[in-house]
Amino acid sequence: MKTQMDVTRRRFIQASALTGVGFMVGCSTNAPQNAAATAEAACLETDKLIFNHFVKVCSDNTVTVVIKHLDKGQGVTTGLTAIVAEELGADWDQMRWEFAVADAKRYNNLLWGPAQGTGGSTAIANSWMQLRQAGASAKHMLIQAAANTWQVPAAEILLDQGKLLHPSGKTAAIGDMAIAASQLIPPQNPPLKDPKDFTLIGHKLPRIDSREKSTGKAQYTIDVKRPNMLNAAIVHPPRFGAKAVRIDDSQAKAMPGVSEVINTPRGVAIIADSYWTALQAKQRLNIQWDFSQAENRSSAQLHTEMNQLARKAGTSVKNRGDFNAALSSAAKTIELNFEFPYLAHATMEPMNCVVELTDSECHIWTGCQIPTADKWAIKAITGLPLEKIFIHTQFAGGSFGRRAVPDSDYVAEAVMIAKAMNNKQPVKLQWSREDDMKAGRYRPMAHHQLTASLDSEGNISGWRQRVVSQALLRGTPFEAMITGPIDVTMTEGATQLPYQIPHFAVEGTEVPVGVPVLWWRSVGHTFNGYVTEVFFDELAHAAKKDPVAWRMDLLKDHPRHQAVLKLAADKSGWGEPLPKGKARGVALHESFSTIVAQVAEITLNSDGSYKVDKVTCAVDCGIAITPDVVRAQMEGGIGFGLSAIIGEKVTLNNGEVVQSNFHDYTPLRIQQMPDIDVHIVPSAEAPTGVGEPGTPPIGPAVANALRVLTGKPITQLPIGPVVS
Repeated sequence: MKTQMDVTRRRFIQASALTGVGFMVGCSTNAPQNAAATAEAACLETDKLIFNHFVKVCSDNTVTVVIKHLDKGQGVTTGLTAIVAEELGADWDQMRWEFAVADAKRYNNLLWGPAQGTGGSTAIANSWMQLRQAGASAKHMLIQAAANTWQVPAAEILLDQGKLLHPSGKTAAIGDMAIAASQLIPPQNPPLKDPKDFTLIGHKLPRIDSREKSTGKAQYTIDVKRPNMLNAAIVHPPRFGAKAVRIDDSQAKAMPGVSEVINTPRGVAIIADSYWTALQAKQRLNIQWDFSQAENRSSAQLHTEMNQLARKAGTSVKNRGDFNAALSSAAKTIELNFEFPYLAHATMEPMNCVVELTDSECHIWTGCQIPTADKWAIKAITGLPLEKIFIHTQFAGGSFGRRAVPDSDYVAEAVMIAKAMNNKQPVKLQWSREDDMKAGRYRPMAHHQLTASLDSEGNISGWRQRVVSQALLRGTPFEAMITGPIDVTMTEGATQLPYQIPHFAVEGTEVPVGVPVLWWRSVGHTFNGYVTEVFFDELAHAAKKDPVAWRMDLLKDHPRHQAVLKLAADKSGWGEPLPKGKARGVALHESFSTIVAQVAEITLNSDGSYKVDKVTCAVDCGIAITPDVVRAQMEGGIGFGLSAIIGEKVTLNNGEVVQSNFHDYTPLRIQQMPDIDVHIVPSAEAPTGVGEPGTPPIGPAVANALRVLTGKPITQLPIGPVVS
C-alpha cells in the first residue's frame, strides 16, 4: 500500500518535471526567521501546509512567499511577494515571506546560471516570470480543488482577494482548500493574468517589512544570539598583503573574559565573552608585521602611474569606424582627463557573521548576498560537504556590493575562527566600522581620458575613451565572467553609449594593485556614467548646443531613452529662467537595462560653496512592480551617488588607509540632501533593476550644473563642499 508520503514524493517528482516552479507537499521543518513568524508557527502546529519552491499556503489562510534574494534595504521582500500575490489572487494582508535556504538548484539566480545570489539589480528581473508562474500554478490548484469539492466546473470559480467564489454562492478561503489542492499535479503552463487586470502590481502597497523594521523586531546578524555564544573581534594588517610575524598577546589574555587569541590567515582574532571585551583586548595586542609583500604605495603614486597609462593606447574593447581619421580631419578637438579615488561601501551595519560549527555540519547566520560563493568558501575551510553547510539569511543593514565578496572575506574569517576554537562554542565575528574602512573592499581607483572631434558644423565626428583601473574580476572565482580582453566591469556603460557617433572607440588598461577592490553600487557604470555625461556636456558647450536638445537629436535610434530624457527635462522646467547663482545640469545613463535621466538644480554661493536644491528623476524600468519601492530606490541611489561626489574618498599613505570612520570619510549629511521628484515612465515591458541605476546620473548632473556657473568641467572627484 502506498503511504501519503509516497504519493507526495511521486507528485513532487511529477511536478518538478512539468514545471519550473517545482511543487511539493509537506510541512516546513525550519523555524521561522522573520515577519511570518506568528502565522508560520501556527501553520506548523496544524501540520497542514502546502508549498512549492516559492509559495506556501497555510490552512490558517496565510500565504508565505519564499524569497531567494537578500533584502539589504532595496525592498525585494515586498516586490517579490507582490508578484506572487497578484497571480495568486491573494489579499495583501494575508501575505507573508521568508528567506530561502541556500540551495542553488532550487533558488539560483536565473540570470547568473547555477548560482544563488543577489546583485547586478537582478532580483526582480530574474524572478518575474518564475514567480508569476509559481503564483498562477498555486491559483490553478486551489481553484481545481474547490471545483472538485463543490462538483462544479473550474472555469466557473473565481479566486479574488484570497477567496474562492462561485456564482451559486459557494465561497471558501484559500486556506480551506490547501490540503485538497496539495493532492493535485501543478499545470505545466498556467495561464497568467493580463497586465491590464493587475490590482497589486503597479499600485501603491505598504512595504511588507515596514512594521518589523520600525518596531525593532527585524533581525539582523548583529542581533543574532546563540546559546553559549562567544564574541570575536579581529585585527587586520595595517597594509594589504602584510603578515603577522610576532604576536605578544600577554596583556590581552590577562583581561577578564578573554578566552583565546587566534592567528588566522587574515588577521589576529580575539575571543571573549562580550564584544566590548574583545574590542578592548584588541588594543592590548602587540603585533609585529612583515610588509615585504604588502602594497606600500600611496594614493599620489598610484594616481600618477594611472594618469600616465591613460595617455597611452590601451587594449581595444570597442571600435566602430575610424577614430584617428575623424581626429585628423576635425575642426575642433576636446580632451578631458578624469581622476577617481578609492571609495568604501560604508554600510550602516558593518560586516558580521555567526558560526556554529561541529564535526558534522556548519550553520552560519549572516546577511548573505551570494550563498553559493559562501558555501564553497566554507567547504574549503571545513572540508564539510555542501549539503552539510546551512546558511540562515538575515536582513542586512546595507551592502552596495560589499556583502557580495568573491572570497567571502568576513564569513571565511568567522569560520576560520570557529574551526581554530575546535568547534567548542558558537562564535559571532563582528567587524568594527574602522575594520571595514581600513581593511575592507573598495571601489577601484581609476583614470579616464576622453577625446572627441567636432566637425565644421559642431557635430561629434569621433569619440575615444581610455579606461585605466584595477580589474574587479581578475584573479577571483568570477573571472569566467571576463569574456573579452578587458574586465567587463571597467568598460560597462562606456561601450554601450546610445548616442549616434560615427567613429567610436573604447580602450582599457588593467593595473595590478595590492588593494582589494569590489563592485560598488552600479559598478563600472559609476565611473562611465560620470565621465561620458560630463564629457558630453563639455562638447555641447563647445558646439554651442543645448545639452538636452543635442542629446535628443543623437538618441533618434533610442526612443525609450528619448522618452526618459524628455520626461525629466519637462518635469524639471528645463529651459525656464533661474535666478542668478542657480543652474540646472542634466545627465542620462542606462545601467542594468534601466534608463534614468536626472536634472539637478543647484545654487552656487560667492565663496564657492554650493547646494544641490532639487533633483528631478525620470526612470524607465519596465513595469514598476511596486512604484513606491522604485521611487525609494531612485531617492536612495541619488543620495548615495551625491554623497560620493561631494565628500567621499579613501586615501592611501604608504599603503595604509588614512580614513577610519565617518569623521574623516564624510558621507552626505541630512541637510545636504536635495528635494527629489521621481517620475516613472509607464511601461508594459518586463521589469528591470532599480537598486543601482539611480546612482550613475546624479554625479554628472550636478557637475554639469556647476559647469554652467563656473565655466569649468569637474574632472577630479570628490568635488568637496566648495568648488575649487
